[in-house]
Amino acid sequence: MEIRAERPEDNEAIARVTTAAFGGRHEEAAIVASLRRDGALTVSLVLLEDEAVIGHVAFSPVLIDGRACGWHGLGPVSVRPDRQRSGVGQALIIEGLARLRAKGAAGCVVLGDPAYYLRFGFANDPALRYADAPAFAFQRLVFVGTPPAGRVEYHASFGGH
Repeated sequence: MEIRAERPEDNEAIARVTTAAFGGRHEEAAIVASLRRDGALTVSLVLLEDEAVIGHVAFSPVLIDGRACGWHGLGPVSVRPDRQRSGVGQALIIEGLARLRAKGAAGCVVLGDPAYYLRFGFANDPALRYADAPAFAFQRLVFVGTPPAGRVEYHASFGGH
């Protein structure tokens, strides 16, 4: 298995894997395509097995109380259904977080299962809010500095939240 930055020739495979990973829904693949089109993918990695894309993870900038402050959002993360629960997503997230840190990011937020994201160091922080998401499911990981507080907004590709 190999993890590397996405390349233009990966775009269709990323869309297929993302659509399949989300039960045939196209919304998440459209988010990735929109982020790419707008130049808003800070880190976008694929995991290859036998030269085929079997997983993808995206990280994009977020605003906190309307300000850019070096924070990013994790997601979507997608793994081909027949390879889910085999460590592919975990490997992509670990590598993606390392690359985000190396780029000088201050931190990362994610909306998801706290039990899953805890293993990467994410924790709930009631001082950060995201739309109408349940507070327990919105988490942050601080790389440097003081944890921010306020309302988090993802890129418009996510539907304006």
